[in-house]
Amino acid sequence: MTRSDCGFTLLEVLVALAILAGAITTVVVTFNQHLSVVVRDKETTTALLLARAKLAEPDFLTSITAEGTFAPQFSAITWKREQTTTDYPGLKRYQLTVAWQSGQQKLVLVTYGSK
Repeated sequence: MTRSDCGFTLLEVLVALAILAGAITTVVVTFNQHLSVVVRDKETTTALLLARAKLAEPDFLTSITAEGTFAPQFSAITWKREQTTTDYPGLKRYQLTVAWQSGQQKLVLVTYGSK
């Protein structure tokens, strides 16, 4: 029996499987990393859009309520408004903090008003 009549040797099969396993592992790890980036970006975009909508509310600066959630659709996302004075008379600084993932992730928007 000559070499051309045989098939692949066990060593050749094992080397091919090792290369294939390495390539598949790399693809799976890369896919999972990209998927986590997409999820994080989606959450950040949702929080940013909700924060901008909250800032656009007509009574946001004058409302008695200074914190809450975006219930019912986004009840896990909370918001908090803080008001501070500035060096300019009649001008106040309003900071809106939006938090999600039990406060682990936060987004802060700042606006100024004369109220």
